[in-house]
Amino acid sequence: MTAVWSFPTRVLFGEGTAAKIGEEVRSVGGSRALVVTDEGVAAAGLVETVTDALDAAGVEHETFSGISSNPLETEVLSAVDAFRNASADIVVAIGGGSALDVGKLVRVGAHHPLPLAQYDDAEGGGSKITGELPPMVALPTTAGTGSEVGRSGVLTLQSTNRKTVIFSPRLIPDVAILDPKLTVTMPPRTTAATGMDALTHCIEAYCALGDHPMADAIAVAGISLIVDHLETAVHDGGDIAARGAMLKAAAMGAVAFQKGLGACHALAHPLSAEHGLHHGLANALCLPAVLDFNRIAVPEKIAKVARLLGARGEDTETLAFECSGAVRALRKKIGLPEGLEAAQVDEQNLPALAELAMEDVSHRLNPRPCTLEDMLSLYRSSM
Repeated sequence: MTAVWSFPTRVLFGEGTAAKIGEEVRSVGGSRALVVTDEGVAAAGLVETVTDALDAAGVEHETFSGISSNPLETEVLSAVDAFRNASADIVVAIGGGSALDVGKLVRVGAHHPLPLAQYDDAEGGGSKITGELPPMVALPTTAGTGSEVGRSGVLTLQSTNRKTVIFSPRLIPDVAILDPKLTVTMPPRTTAATGMDALTHCIEAYCALGDHPMADAIAVAGISLIVDHLETAVHDGGDIAARGAMLKAAAMGAVAFQKGLGACHALAHPLSAEHGLHHGLANALCLPAVLDFNRIAVPEKIAKVARLLGARGEDTETLAFECSGAVRALRKKIGLPEGLEAAQVDEQNLPALAELAMEDVSHRLNPRPCTLEDMLSLYRSSM
């Protein structure tokens, strides 16, 4: 069965829905696609599922796969060149958050002046994304970033070597296809890290400053799905129900974080840009310390998260205190390292990382204001 949602992206969910890519491309006016992916997804044979369906629908296509796990500006620009050289009129992105983010940014680079640095969200660059963008269909092969329904793309700029967010509602893909079969080849470690990314999105969105009851409700529901299904997805990758639930949770996290994120993402971005840590792993390693830091600001919310994670306590203060421990327990169950030191991050690098974290826009909506000293302390607590 195929369920179809609109929120506001048109979302197709269900086993085998990737085969519908051709008709979805046609429905948004595409006739010649640039398929954006990475070498790992291509090697797993997942791209053929998409290209075969495009062939069946009579959609011409070229493939670009030169993307790393933390996309670089040079990679995005190469993909822009590929889009232009192919005379493409639509982007089809298949892969994890990196491929989907590059797909979104290709749309900017193809129709807007360069350099991409001028669209930095921290500098209000989203207001410069004003022209028409080519349509995009997104097919996630991981369940973490939710980039298939998100309105941002992340890349590391050459000029600053800083992981940078480019944000605009215009970047939301036209169609997202959530097919659990595309995620069954994901290894346990990647399943765990991406799942913790989705969890961090939901928790940070729920705790972020601002009044957004729809985002809060979606975040809470996403946390519940992750608690119920992440362990199964890690330990039994062929469980389609668990894989599907994690795809739902990842998309829900991305919908929820339109409200905002927090200090954990500000800490995680430099770890990826400077040390090459997987984004989801970086979030997983920093999240407990951030929960402890924030619990004096939003104790009721962190207590509710703790309860969803299975922590026990009779009062708000106790539950809020137990939340970080519940996250650490889940992290251990799914086989992730217990701290930054185990992930080969050297303590002597923390002051420089803290400065980069302070420059990151994500912490601006953290429920408790952050200073440079706070960022350094949070890194040290995450070692």
